[in-house]
Amino acid sequence: MDQVLHFINGQCVAGNADRSQAVFNPATGAQIGEVQLAGAADVDQAVAAAKAAWLSWSELPALKRARVLFKFKELLELHQEELAAIITREHGKIFSDALGEVTRGLEIVEFACGAPQLLKSQFSDQIGGGIDHWNLRQPLGVAVGITPFNFPFMVAMWMAPIAIATGNTFIWKPSERDPSASLLVAELFKQAGLPDGVFNVVQGDKLTVDALLAHPDVAAISFVGSTPVAESIYLEGTRRGKRVQALGGAKNHLVVMPDADLEQAVDALMGAAYGSAGERCMAISVAVAVGEIADRLVQQLSTRVQALKIGDGMQAGVEMGPVITPAHREKIRELITSGVEQGAQLVVDGRVCTVPGCEQGNFLGGTLFDYVSEDMRIHREEIFGPVLCVMRVRDFAAALGLINRHEFANGVSLFTADGHTAREFSRRIQVGMVGINVPIPVPMAWHSFGGWKRSLFGDMHAYGEEGIRFYTRYKSIMQRWPDSIVKGAEFSMPVAK
Repeated sequence: MDQVLHFINGQCVAGNADRSQAVFNPATGAQIGEVQLAGAADVDQAVAAAKAAWLSWSELPALKRARVLFKFKELLELHQEELAAIITREHGKIFSDALGEVTRGLEIVEFACGAPQLLKSQFSDQIGGGIDHWNLRQPLGVAVGITPFNFPFMVAMWMAPIAIATGNTFIWKPSERDPSASLLVAELFKQAGLPDGVFNVVQGDKLTVDALLAHPDVAAISFVGSTPVAESIYLEGTRRGKRVQALGGAKNHLVVMPDADLEQAVDALMGAAYGSAGERCMAISVAVAVGEIADRLVQQLSTRVQALKIGDGMQAGVEMGPVITPAHREKIRELITSGVEQGAQLVVDGRVCTVPGCEQGNFLGGTLFDYVSEDMRIHREEIFGPVLCVMRVRDFAAALGLINRHEFANGVSLFTADGHTAREFSRRIQVGMVGINVPIPVPMAWHSFGGWKRSLFGDMHAYGEEGIRFYTRYKSIMQRWPDSIVKGAEFSMPVAK
């Protein structure tokens, strides 16, 4: 049975806290490991190592930092399948999906390798009186990343490579449910030549997070998870003077217009709603059927949902794996039951699902609801499971209003053949990430990821140029030399001369 330890100052350590938690394979229900849970002393040790390493790492030229990241990228490419297998074993998503997660993480590393270009500043010559003016972006210090169970590799890559490329040191607190990928990442960073202390891992739970939030030497915290936790971390972190970006929950809608290609829309909904068993912050959980297309949409979806191939994600041909824990499975079942009780039409019921050979696994079948209304819990709350709700509206304006009234505003999609409708939707929808005939509009590495409203707490989105801004401070510098200085004190506001 694997013992999942911390990684502090370049080596795996058991830590000082006498706390641990079992790690399970969600497809079989079997315990496959035990993860240590850090206490305040372990956090102190990690922060001290990161703070000490920052003194030299932040002074290293960006080009030299980038060279370490180039080597790290090369090593990640060599270990893609190993990483994906770890993800599937502990999270449950199918192997091809896990490989996709690794690829998207790699893309962020590729972006971060451009640090010398990304950190270029602006210069203004002779703004007046022999004065030149330029700006710098300088690192913050010790940065912390707190990541969710649903992407045990990719989300950390939204954070760590950019933080490190810009001259910060980094502490990763992965989910205790699927922690093992973090140690492989740490080992690959070490093999790439990253100095000890620049990248650290503390395994843990809420007590660990609380210790990181409270630590005075932590300068920045990036978090991805549920909205209540995101809001709490944002408020507590900013109260203590830290820079915080906290990405929260989602309720992503896909609008199907009457002129949409129905086959394409159904394909998109199947992958976006049931891929990774719906455990994605960009999963589509609501299909908004506009006008006459609704009956045909539900009919085709019903047939496809009932035919989903469900099983262990390492088996060929499987389309959907288990959810993460028995407790989460019960929460999803309870929300499905609430939908029935509140009057939604349950077209396909996935509450009971047995996979031969995996009878103890955390499996649910795909669930499909029709005639869902705004006041129902299954529309208001983030289910984070393989449940798709169909809502019927009369026209485009009603679809816009429905989505814009929701408290979550992470991602949204529109399927249509009409360019004017697409343009109006893109401009008028109040959501952070928008897809037009694209079901999951996750931005590429050189753009940035983030929602609006209660899907994001903080001023900057993740990775891309927004990530560079988050992990650096802007400094403005003016300079002139003695020969150009006019004698005598000046008591008025300085202006260009």
